[in-house]
Amino acid sequence: MQNLHLTQRFFIALGILIGLTGLCYALEFLLPLVQIFAMIVGVLTLTEVISLFGQKNRFEVARETGKLFSLGDENPVVLTIRNAHSFRVNLSVYDELPVQFQERDFQMNLSLSPREERKLRYNLRPLTRGEYAFHQVNLIATSQIGLVARRHRLGEKTIVPVYPSIIQMKKYELTAFARISTYEGIKKVRRLGHSYEFEKIKKYAEGDDIRSINWKATGRRNQLMVNQYEDERAQQVYSIIDKSRSMRMPFNGLSLLDYSINTSLVISNIALKKHDKAGLITFSNKIGSTLKAEHSRNQLKKILNALYNEQEQPLEANYDLLYRAVKNVIKSRSLIFLYLNFESTYAMERALPILKKINHLHVLVVMIFENTELIEYSEKDVEFIQDIYTQTVAQKLIREKKEMVNKLNKYGIQTILTRPEDLSINTVNKYLELKSRGMI
Repeated sequence: MQNLHLTQRFFIALGILIGLTGLCYALEFLLPLVQIFAMIVGVLTLTEVISLFGQKNRFEVARETGKLFSLGDENPVVLTIRNAHSFRVNLSVYDELPVQFQERDFQMNLSLSPREERKLRYNLRPLTRGEYAFHQVNLIATSQIGLVARRHRLGEKTIVPVYPSIIQMKKYELTAFARISTYEGIKKVRRLGHSYEFEKIKKYAEGDDIRSINWKATGRRNQLMVNQYEDERAQQVYSIIDKSRSMRMPFNGLSLLDYSINTSLVISNIALKKHDKAGLITFSNKIGSTLKAEHSRNQLKKILNALYNEQEQPLEANYDLLYRAVKNVIKSRSLIFLYLNFESTYAMERALPILKKINHLHVLVVMIFENTELIEYSEKDVEFIQDIYTQTVAQKLIREKKEMVNKLNKYGIQTILTRPEDLSINTVNKYLELKSRGMI
């Protein structure tokens, strides 16, 4: 009977019974009434035990989740509960959530009529990537009597992986393509055969530009061959993510690395939908994931899986190593979004020579994060002298970061200072701006 629980109502009835029994010593005429009351409580308790425990299981429970959860977003979970009893029951529902949520008192209450089925909906916001294990669903059931309860553990264990935000990816895809349509009339377009990037040699077909005929290949093959060049639409867009210790800082539950990962997925998806090629490089004290920019059917899936496995590293970023990786991986001029976090002028000065070299070879856009908590603190009303001092230091750090951005822009490095929660929309806007200006 380990699943038998006595309810608060039972203990109230028991307390009343004990109190009345004590009164019987002074008022003996109450004794028959107390005995009747005790008998009623006993019969009701026994009746409820029999009704609740008379059959092995009279509930059906199913948990519905998506195949995966999106990092940092509200993800829906649906519990379907069916009462197979022939009487009305009251339920307290405790879903055994994954340990990552650290939720120990997650409870929902409902009442089910005989044979009734009900769906309970709730949302979960995961803040780390990885596998999340849901265990069983606990039901604490009572009848309308409410003196005893029976616990049921039902349902199956469910593993749900948490990936970079698919929800944000789809959201910004719709936003971007609504805006892209307004740019179509003014963007610069080079026709096939007149763009800068050589793609391949192919057989001559009617309509090909005769200026693109490759005479050497024609002589070898004994048939007309032409050079085919990369269409302007198929440009390379790389996301480069610093995953060193400076990216560990959390804002609204997510680290700066996770904001960068979500945004990299967003911009990669939009680039691929816009017929550009998307690639990825991550680095810290060593190079992590490297995916050459492609426009293949599986490229987004490759990027998603690579981002899923990335973790912050405890060491400083090595920008010399990054430059060598860029030289080795990115062979033609590309658009690069570089996500990093400079917390001191010294850190920026150390990376500046490398950023200038990369910017000379490619269209580099550096995304730097505002410290929103520091900004909020600097704007608070102060009460003590110590608060004035710390607030002055906070304002100094905020000014330094703005000066870093100005210095990078001064050297021709396009730099955006953004709130972490605005990173995706600012990155998408910059991509669309560069596309509309024909810079990529």
